Amino acid sequence: MKNIIISLLITGACLFTACNDFLDKMPDNRAELNTEEKLTSLLVSAYPAASFITMTELMSDNTADNGPLYTYYSLMVPQCYNWEDVSEITQDSPQYLWDQCYIAIASANHVLQTIKEIGEENCTAQKGEALLCRAYAHFVLVNIFCQHYNEQNSTQDMGIPYVEEPETVVFKNYDRGTVAEVYEKIARDIEEGLPLINDQLYDIPKYHFNYKAACAFAARFYLYYRKFDLTIKYATLALGDAPNEVIRDYLGDAKTSDLDWRFNHYISAELNCNLLILPAKSYWPIIHGPYTNGGKRYGHSQEIAKEGTIWSPGLWGENLSAYNTVFGDAQKLCYPKLGAFTEYTDKVAGIGYINIVYPTFTTDETLLCRAEAYVYQENYALALADMNLWLKGHTNSGVNISPDIIHNYYTQEVPSKKVLHPKFSINSGTQENFIHFILHCRRIETIHDGLRWFDIKRYGIEVVHNHYESSDDILTVDDPRRAIQLPAQVIGAGLPANPR
Repeated sequence: MKNIIISLLITGACLFTACNDFLDKMPDNRAELNTEEKLTSLLVSAYPAASFITMTELMSDNTADNGPLYTYYSLMVPQCYNWEDVSEITQDSPQYLWDQCYIAIASANHVLQTIKEIGEENCTAQKGEALLCRAYAHFVLVNIFCQHYNEQNSTQDMGIPYVEEPETVVFKNYDRGTVAEVYEKIARDIEEGLPLINDQLYDIPKYHFNYKAACAFAARFYLYYRKFDLTIKYATLALGDAPNEVIRDYLGDAKTSDLDWRFNHYISAELNCNLLILPAKSYWPIIHGPYTNGGKRYGHSQEIAKEGTIWSPGLWGENLSAYNTVFGDAQKLCYPKLGAFTEYTDKVAGIGYINIVYPTFTTDETLLCRAEAYVYQENYALALADMNLWLKGHTNSGVNISPDIIHNYYTQEVPSKKVLHPKFSINSGTQENFIHFILHCRRIETIHDGLRWFDIKRYGIEVVHNHYESSDDILTVDDPRRAIQLPAQVIGAGLPANPR
């Protein structure tokens, strides 16, 4: 058991502390959680105000070193690219993500504690959302700061503290536990909370864990957990009976080159494909986007785009027509997803925070989760149906794939095909070729979203990062740097560090 400081930094942090000795009544400017409406309001802070995208995209094979002729935005950028322990504390750093996730967890726990005290009769929807929020924040933490779940090692691999009650002291003993224990608790919170979700609670359901978003989260979680029956169950609930009607119209979006329109349209709550939309403070739009002041030293280069992502050849031919309109230049090509939204603290001085708004769960990524689960059940017909539907939304070439086409293509050495070193078995031939195809599609679908990093961890894909000043660096299969180091302040408080 170790000491760790987790800052609450929320309005209701001390709501459960007796104050009769100090005040005769609650001051007017304090919020007392005694109604369903107040619980609902507090749940807004149960979503992390930080994103892992900057870290994980820079660490993945979606980024290259473009050479010393170019600058970079901040010290954190080369540190992430080099898989070093990040020393900076910025909007995108491990420290900020850690703090914001535990702040979100603290909010969820305060709501759950209050519901116990005032009764659950009229608060079931709030309880469901709080449980999903608590599960999601822990899901982010365990997949960032730990090795990926696998049946071989996760009962020994260190996890992260799973906090299940409000904190009333500054110092509290915590144990990291194991990755397997964290996953078990996430599954428990999902299964308890998801049936309680009620979309009628929200004015704009897509800004909260609405039912379909909760199902999409469950589908991704169980895919990572390798429980494929549950992946398929929840993905199907998220997609509905007519998934062809809820996937993104990439081809239609590509018809305009209006950058601002594209950024705003991509994150629109009006689109059926966007299931959960969250804000976060992040410099990612500046670092990776088509802005000249972001620095071009490390970016999604034209070479990477042509080899493995948006311009790469595949079963569809030379490239996907949905990505014909991109922005930026050869050093950092950008598909218009995540624009910069400035939150000014001083408009006159032009000082403020850069924010993103990002679709955390979408139907297109959920469709690929289901297809992958079908492959492990060897239900190739249904996997093929999902993959053909994904292709329909991304290309106008009219391609309609078959198992033979997949087999013939991926038995070759193609640029997008990566050697897989998973800690589980994959049957050679059809199953392995399907997985290569799906991973290629997932890499394209999630470009700039940070999710490629988790596929790299899941499948033990080695990442080669070039360096102009020295030889290439290779992140090998069992490299401990696949688990991002805990923040220095957390280690200093006594929580065991990740091995290096």
